[in-house]
Amino acid sequence: MTRVRLSVEQRREELLRAAVEQIEARGVSAVRIADVASSLGVSNALVLYHFSTKEKLVAAAYAHAAESDLAHLRKLLGRRTTALRRLRAALRWYAPTGQAKGWRLWIEGWAASLREPSLREVARDLDQQWKAALTEVIAEGVRAGEFHCEDPASTAWRLTALLDGLAVHTTSYTSLSRAAMLRWADDALARELGIDRKALTAAGR
Repeated sequence: MTRVRLSVEQRREELLRAAVEQIEARGVSAVRIADVASSLGVSNALVLYHFSTKEKLVAAAYAHAAESDLAHLRKLLGRRTTALRRLRAALRWYAPTGQAKGWRLWIEGWAASLREPSLREVARDLDQQWKAALTEVIAEGVRAGEFHCEDPASTAWRLTALLDGLAVHTTSYTSLSRAAMLRWADDALARELGIDRKALTAAGR
């Protein structure tokens, strides 16, 4: 079958999507240029033309995945509804039982970033942008009188730290139910904002 000729941008996009899939399936250390090429039916040389080394391909793949998640986060937080509803929707999407990120991908990335500075930069940038976005929506809710929070930035840190920890635990051991994960996330959010748990649940409907 003749392959459709793609533009440079389209080809890079295709290669990055394939790289993300292969990293999720094989892990950062095991994935090879040949795995990405084979999954698309292209040559190793084509992959290396766009990304001269495996390290550059992996870093670009993680940056691609990060931007995809951030785009969805901006969409959730940009909705015309209350800050509380937007915040809860974002956290439930981010939670390890939701669809934010492929958690296996990011846990692999965190481990690899201990040795790869380029991956560390991608992970740090994604983390900072998530926290900044959540901080802003919490501050909006405070200004609107929806809830009380003395330090939105610290609250954003604590909430994401909780969810990151749960993600590592549940991805490795899968010992807690989806219902329990979401209940814990809601409990933490209600405590942080000083609101009744029932009010939080009602806001999410």
